[in-house]
Amino acid sequence: MNINQWPARLIQLLAVPGLLVAFYLWLYHNGALTATCTVGSWEDCGLVSGPNAPYASIGPIPVALIGLVGYALIFLAVWLADFIPLIERYLPELLVGLTGTALLFTAGLTALEIFVIHAVCRYCLVSAAIIVLMFILAVHNLRVANRAGRSLERGEFNEARTG
Repeated sequence: MNINQWPARLIQLLAVPGLLVAFYLWLYHNGALTATCTVGSWEDCGLVSGPNAPYASIGPIPVALIGLVGYALIFLAVWLADFIPLIERYLPELLVGLTGTALLFTAGLTALEIFVIHAVCRYCLVSAAIIVLMFILAVHNLRVANRAGRSLERGEFNEARTG
């Protein structure tokens, strides 16, 4: 990966706090720790993502675990691009797809918090902010890559790899 891939590296870096927040929420959901959230008004982590929260799981799968997997996939995609030429070639598109999916999922969860649960979780909002930043960077990265006119057909990719 070259220096022009700084947005991808920043996305990878942002995945680390995302992983930590998702892991914290997963531990909280499983009852392994208590969240340090204000209860009352609009902020109530227990109501949103606690062990007994009705919307904290999709079937048997905790939403926080889905977040953990999502952040891990984003981190690994950037890391694997250093070793697998096919992933490197399509990394901008892959990152837009992964972060775009995460953004839609997060938007749905945030809407659920606001309009159905009538409470928000500060950790969920931090995760949402990270996803928004990642998506903006991924779109920027794709635009830069498209502007550069990368093309396998013209041989630019192979020339860049060999020389």
